[in-house]
Amino acid sequence: MNYSYPIDESWSTQEVIDVVNYYSIIEKAYEKGVKKQDLIAAYNRYKEIVPSKSEEKQLDKKFEKQSGYIPFRVIKQAKTLEQQDIVRM
Repeated sequence: MNYSYPIDESWSTQEVIDVVNYYSIIEKAYEKGVKKQDLIAAYNRYKEIVPSKSEEKQLDKKFEKQSGYIPFRVIKQAKTLEQQDIVRM
């Protein structure tokens, strides 16, 4: 990994940790697969920190540009899975 996560300087230390965890889980969905419940929990926490849809899109675009991973697609797939426990891209 030779890139940085999009971080807002106004976030608390815990919020930064939670956002980094969310983006890390997105990476794992592409690389190995993640438990749906872990992904949804991380996304829900991320949405508490970044409630604005436009801000979420801006941060996700920055992450996508640096990493090549698209958070929207991972979340969309997780929401469509009913029985499956693992989300893989």
